[in-house]
Amino acid sequence: MDLGDLAIFQAVLQEGGITAAARRLNRVQSNITTRIRQLEDDLGVPLFQREGRRLQPTPAARILQDYAGQLLGLAQEARDAVISNAPQGQLRLGAMENTAAVRLPPLLADFHQRYPAVQLELRTGATARLIAEVLAGSLDCALVCGPVEDARLESQPFCRETLLLIGARGRPPLLDDRPHTLLAFDSGCAYRQRLELWLRHSGCAVDRIVELDSYHAMISCAASGMGLALVPQALLACMPAGDSVTCHALPDEIAIADTVLIRRRQQRHAAVDAFAALLAACATIVGESAA
Repeated sequence: MDLGDLAIFQAVLQEGGITAAARRLNRVQSNITTRIRQLEDDLGVPLFQREGRRLQPTPAARILQDYAGQLLGLAQEARDAVISNAPQGQLRLGAMENTAAVRLPPLLADFHQRYPAVQLELRTGATARLIAEVLAGSLDCALVCGPVEDARLESQPFCRETLLLIGARGRPPLLDDRPHTLLAFDSGCAYRQRLELWLRHSGCAVDRIVELDSYHAMISCAASGMGLALVPQALLACMPAGDSVTCHALPDEIAIADTVLIRRRQQRHAAVDAFAALLAACATIVGESAA
C-alpha cells in the first residue's frame, strides 16, 4: 500500500467526500478518485459506496481506517527520527576486551542514563577485527589500540594503558636465550603484534603461541607457568589471579598503548556524537589522556 493513497483515503473519510477532500489536499477531484480506486484495486475490496452525492464507507474501510492511522503515524515518527539531532535508535559499539571490562562499565551506565532512547549494542574483539567491522558498517564505532592509520577513519583519543609482561610467580619472566611460550589472543590483537615485533627485534625466540579467548584464562595460565602474557596493568589489578604472577617491565614503545575511538570519517550519527562527547569529558578521569 502506498502511504500517499492512505493519506488521501483518510482525508476522504474525515471530510465525508471527494470534493471536500480535494479542497483540503489542494488536489483536483479526479486525482482523488483515481487514487482511491488504485487503493481499492490494491486491496481487492471496495472502500466506499456512493449514496447520492456522498460516499459511504464500507466495513472494509472502517477496518483499514485504524491501520492507516497507525501506518501514517509510524511514517511520520520515522521522518522525525531521521531528521532529529537527538541521540536515539541503535548504537553498535565495539571494544577491546580489557576496555570493555575496566573502562566502559561506569561510562555505559552514565550514557544509558543520559540517552535512554539509544539502544546500545556492545561487541568485544581484537583491534584488527573491530577496525574491519567499522569499515564494513557492521559497527558504528569502536575503541581500539591506536594509532590507526586509515584515511577512511577518524580517531579520538580516549585513554592510555600500561602493558606488563607477566609470568609465574617466583620465576621472573626475564627474557633470555631459551625459547618462550606466549599466551595471547588471535593474530588480530594489536598488543600481541607489538609484543611479537619487540621480541623479534630483541633476538628472543618464541617456540609456540597459545591462543586464548579471555584475559582471565591468559592470566591464570601465566600464573601456572604455562608461558608469558602481555596484559594491561589496570586489568591485572582487577583480577584475582593478579597476585599470582610476576611482572616484567617493558620499554615505553611497547608498554604504553593508547586506546582511541574510531568511526567512519565524515559520517555523522547523533548517538555516536553523544558517546564521543562523553568519552572526551571522561578521558582524564578513567586514565591518563592519550596524546
